[in-house]
Amino acid sequence: MRSNRSAAFAALANAMACLWIVWAGAADAPPVQITDAWIRWLPASLPAGGYATLHNSGRQPQVLVGVSSLDYAVASLHQTIIRGDTSVMQPVPQITIPPGSTVSFATAGYHIMLEHPTKAVQPGDYVSIALHFAGGTAVNVLFEVRNPLSPHAPDMPDMQH
Repeated sequence: MRSNRSAAFAALANAMACLWIVWAGAADAPPVQITDAWIRWLPASLPAGGYATLHNSGRQPQVLVGVSSLDYAVASLHQTIIRGDTSVMQPVPQITIPPGSTVSFATAGYHIMLEHPTKAVQPGDYVSIALHFAGGTAVNVLFEVRNPLSPHAPDMPDMQH
């Protein structure tokens, strides 16, 4: 039953991604395509990380200025910085996506820090996260929640926050 539900949600997420690509062509929306959106699930209300790939197909830089989600009390943009033998996560105020470029949110780079879930979130669930761009536009994206032991969840280096 769970696998059928997961397959249905995956199909819905793919359909939403296709709709987003069509919607991104609207005059007031940023020309950014968002793919492979997922969350690294951690137990016991530990902070989770959100990852995705953002591609700017437009002619102007697009600036991601924030994120929000009804499923987490706190959602913010972060970046992992390597300092010597230590990885440190720090907040970033914005992320610029140059024209024709792709920015990948990954475990050792930019990510969305998600803290204090407002409901139980489990692997196989989908969480809606709004990506807020300069100029006041926002895009809601479905992120698949994945177990860190999943083959689709890359290794995460030891980090300090």
